[in-house]
Amino acid sequence: MPITPAPAAQISPETASNGVQPSGVPASIMLELVDEEGRTIGTAEKLAAHRAPGQLHRAFSVFLFDESGRLLLQRRALGKYHSPGVWSNTCCGHPYPGEAPFAAAARRTFEELGVSPSLLAEAGTVRYNHPDPASGLVEQEYNHLFVGLVQAAPRPDPEEIESTDFVTPEELAERHAALPFSAWFMTVLDAARPAIRELTGPSGGW
Repeated sequence: MPITPAPAAQISPETASNGVQPSGVPASIMLELVDEEGRTIGTAEKLAAHRAPGQLHRAFSVFLFDESGRLLLQRRALGKYHSPGVWSNTCCGHPYPGEAPFAAAARRTFEELGVSPSLLAEAGTVRYNHPDPASGLVEQEYNHLFVGLVQAAPRPDPEEIESTDFVTPEELAERHAALPFSAWFMTVLDAARPAIRELTGPSGGW
């Protein structure tokens, strides 16, 4: 599993992390549509791509760990239109059309959490179809997975993240049984487990 130092994230001055332009007018965020093999076939506006039955689009999921092998979780902000207030992995998002998934993962991690991973590695891909009964939206995603290390304390953007926590595998199991998590969480976690185990070692318990 090749591990690459994550590049310093850059935030576009034209578009803030919450997708709102400086004027306060919501930005039209475009996603990259793909076929079942992950090949780009077009673009679609973000909300339109998530309306049932959903359009298959490119996404990414990040799993960051501290030096003790604990996973950094985030609780999504209550004001988010999709899956508000639920727990999920460190960071999820969508590359801009033409943006490399690795670059998007590093960028969005910094935008949401205020930290740049000290190491970040590709961990494969997973394709899924997860409806969200609460919102009626559908996650039809071809998801690029990344695992890595974080050494700085998170400084989450309150418009994106309600709270964060580092958890061991045992603590995650207890929390997952007791609290709501994103519909895609277990799918992306299970798909990333081989890379997570390689990163955290056999004693990590993942």
